[in-house]
Amino acid sequence: MKAIQVFKLAAATALVAASFQVYAQGDAAPAASGPTAAAQHQVNQSQAQLKQARAANRALSRKVRGVLAKDKKIDVAKITVRARDGAVELQGSVPEQAQIDHAAEVAKGVQGVTSVKNSLTIRPNQS
Repeated sequence: MKAIQVFKLAAATALVAASFQVYAQGDAAPAASGPTAAAQHQVNQSQAQLKQARAANRALSRKVRGVLAKDKKIDVAKITVRARDGAVELQGSVPEQAQIDHAAEVAKGVQGVTSVKNSLTIRPNQS
């Protein structure tokens, strides 16, 4: 019998707590609770711009990597190229210091590159 009373008390407490969370909306409240058409358009537009920026970054990375690969003085097997808004970062390892310096110079010469962060390290080839 006490279990039923405890259950009733818990249910009543839950109802009272839930009723505190509910509030009345007047006639002045907007009909739709979702985003307005203008806000949705702005979100769609910013998503499209983000998609374009990502595509441009990937294209610049491929372009720099391609130029580095064509250069006979640079071993690009362990080089990763990352680009963001024209800023390029070279990561990975090469066998000689001269390749690190040359890779940065070559990357700076690619059209669309505004800056180069050279994070390459020296790691001799292991035969």
